[in-house]
Amino acid sequence: MTDRLVSADLTKSEREQEAQLRPQNFSEFIGQTKVVSNIDLMVKSALIRESAMDHVLLSGPPGLGKTSLAMLIAKGLGSELHVVSGPAIEKKGDLAAVLTNLKPRDVLFIDEIHRMHITVEEILYSAMEDFRLDILIGQGASARTMQIDLSTFTLIGATTRSGLLSNPLRDRFTAHLNFDYYEPEKLAVIVLNNSRKMGIELSSEAKNQIALRSRGTPRIANRILRRVRDFALVSGTLEVGMHEVNAALNLLDIDNLGLDSMDRKILSVMKSYYSGGPVGIDALAATLGEDKQTIEEVYEPYLLKQGLILRTPRGRVLSDSAVKHLP
Repeated sequence: MTDRLVSADLTKSEREQEAQLRPQNFSEFIGQTKVVSNIDLMVKSALIRESAMDHVLLSGPPGLGKTSLAMLIAKGLGSELHVVSGPAIEKKGDLAAVLTNLKPRDVLFIDEIHRMHITVEEILYSAMEDFRLDILIGQGASARTMQIDLSTFTLIGATTRSGLLSNPLRDRFTAHLNFDYYEPEKLAVIVLNNSRKMGIELSSEAKNQIALRSRGTPRIANRILRRVRDFALVSGTLEVGMHEVNAALNLLDIDNLGLDSMDRKILSVMKSYYSGGPVGIDALAATLGEDKQTIEEVYEPYLLKQGLILRTPRGRVLSDSAVKHLP
């Protein structure tokens, strides 16, 4: 997948830095009020019942706090958190090994759960409902099923594309909670809090400017904030104002709508090559020399949210605001 500053995917080197900025309790979690309220209620109920919390599916674009919330759930329950990635679970045995190692009331967080293979996810059906593994041994007439009891646990699934989950798996989650992009006001609070954790002082205008250009995504705001910090340190200034923020963002090639060079290239290609559309995703991907799935999952969601691209039955179309934004 393309490595971009405004991508919400974490690079390996960013994981430790990101951990320092994560909220430490539910009260520190800014935004996503309904999601957090539901989770807080479920955690308290589980503690009163002295039982595992119900299984939860968290859906929404990357970088909005699904992993952070999973960590807070485990912390609130006083349980251990086990984190795995859906694509990394290639065989039934991989998932079975994870499940059999869980202790009572542990929390299992599966990121990108929609990318698990259907044959692997089938193991989860009985594990989620009855806390047991049904394993088929042998083949043909001699085949038999062996059952292995599991500890009661909580499964938290995170997905950026909930529509790709199979119905049997989706139906086994008791709660389906959706994350939305952040409003600039909420994002500005996160930027201010995290700037203090980084040891830099932001002016009110600088804070708001970073929030406006962060695509409604805390992870991107943190990434821009780190670059602004670096720029300020090299420039020898401790108090970051509009001059430092604008200079840093100009170097990063992020415009006033939060678009980077690839976003603008997509819009420009649609305008120049296809007269604003409609254009099919396959044709657009071929012209850009980019993977179709990358366009749909990485670039397009924000362009659609901003109303710069419209989806029609005949293909993608540039909006009037996109035409005005282009030079």
